Amino acid sequence: MQPALDRRTFLRASAVTAAAAATACAPTGTLARATTATTGTAGTASASGATSAASAAGSAGSAPSAASAGGTLARTGARGGPSPSDWSSLGRGLAGRMIRPGDASYDAARRLYNPSFDGIRPGGVAYCANPSDVAECLAFARRFGVPVTSRSGGHSYAGWSTGTGLVIDVSRMSAVRASGGRAVVGAGAQLVDIYDRLAAHGVGIPGGSCPTVGIAGLTLGGGIGVLSRKYGLTCDALESLQIVTADGRVRTCDSRHDPELYWASRGGGGGNFGVAVSFTFRTHRTQDLTLFFLHWPWSRARKAVAAWQAWAPSVPDALWSNLHLSQDPGLDVQIGGVYVGPRDQCERLLDPLIAKVGSQPSSRFITRTSYQHAMMIEAGCSSRTVSQCHRQGDLPGRTADGRFPRDAFSAKSHMAYRPLSASGIATLVDRISRPGRHAVLLDALGGAVGRVGPGATAFPHRAALFSVQYYAHMAGAATWLRGAHDAMAPHFGDHAYVNYIDPALSGWRQAYYGPNAARLAKTKATYDPARLFRFPQAI
Repeated sequence: MQPALDRRTFLRASAVTAAAAATACAPTGTLARATTATTGTAGTASASGATSAASAAGSAGSAPSAASAGGTLARTGARGGPSPSDWSSLGRGLAGRMIRPGDASYDAARRLYNPSFDGIRPGGVAYCANPSDVAECLAFARRFGVPVTSRSGGHSYAGWSTGTGLVIDVSRMSAVRASGGRAVVGAGAQLVDIYDRLAAHGVGIPGGSCPTVGIAGLTLGGGIGVLSRKYGLTCDALESLQIVTADGRVRTCDSRHDPELYWASRGGGGGNFGVAVSFTFRTHRTQDLTLFFLHWPWSRARKAVAAWQAWAPSVPDALWSNLHLSQDPGLDVQIGGVYVGPRDQCERLLDPLIAKVGSQPSSRFITRTSYQHAMMIEAGCSSRTVSQCHRQGDLPGRTADGRFPRDAFSAKSHMAYRPLSASGIATLVDRISRPGRHAVLLDALGGAVGRVGPGATAFPHRAALFSVQYYAHMAGAATWLRGAHDAMAPHFGDHAYVNYIDPALSGWRQAYYGPNAARLAKTKATYDPARLFRFPQAI
């Protein structure tokens, strides 16, 4: 059996070897179990992170003028769509590579993580090597009125990391450098590589666990992950970024330079304001971590929900946990988590939770391991090398021996600002109990996440107790998802996480951005007045 694929895929422990759970890749994955999980090398990623529509990041560069970026703004939309020779000319002007329909690698180049979107056929995929390439592509899109989409990890839940026009792929801009308490992380860097390269310096940044998620979408949408309660969201560690805006300028944004764009880039969602090409993060020193996975029979599901939601958001910041309720392949209750500290302290913190559930778990696994290996376990890559924990085949971010498979899914989300009532718990458990292949995952917030004001960054959900993910891959998945989400809306309200972007969500501006929506709209009008960057839920 394959090791776990993502946060929804949990490995059980055997009597001899470790078990683990991986955290948020794309919204769902095969909810497989394995009887063993062996040790592996470092690194992992998250979707807590999953890239939102068209988000990207990469290495730095100096700002070209609008003219040098490939044609003056005066020519924007001056004639019809580009001819084959226009596309060829664009390709010849790039330091990177242009892939067009008919090319041998086109079918691979157009694919995302989710095979559900394999039917989308871009006019071209530009593997940009530097920010000037990005600016050149944006000038081309302006000139010919070509729809443009940027792509980092290709994990957009809605498939908005691709489109029928020009896809700007930044996977070649993947450098990771660390020194002096800072890390500069390039566009195409996937989380498994970021964790691995930073761990070599004894440092890390807060993130999630899906290994092939790109840093761009994760950061731009906020960045919920397994160390968020201790170190904050990914965007909270962001000190500056470089981003190519619609006018072709490469801007370095921080609290003093283009501060509104910097603010919007910390939770305002990917693909809205430009193509990010580099991130500079504050790092934290790494240490050994304690991982735990506790299982109960389904008869304890209601008790487990009530106990977990009262416990998880208020324990010390060093402890993050999630509650996984699954009907794939069968009904299962799991509470797992990560503790930044020794095992004995973790066990003492778990005792009140177990007491609230009212019975000892049917299986219990707790281990202390290195930061790097812990993140590989969370990625579902405990039995793989870092290189193997990449995509299979000729896909962006691939490696020659990559074994991390693609996965089809559908998903929705809520952000929970209040605990569920007994009625809400009953409704949740009932929905999961229905036949099919689906699950719900609750990730604890609070801690460092909640000590930032809702307007300090564009991510508004600072008061939320936990995030909620509904996901399914089955015949009739959309029907189950819609029914479960609608049934829980009276209990959770209308809050959602932009990194779990939902194309069917009504009222998405308020749901994703809350009181920050109006300020984000002003930022959009300033930096992209002609709406070059647009998709169905673009600001």
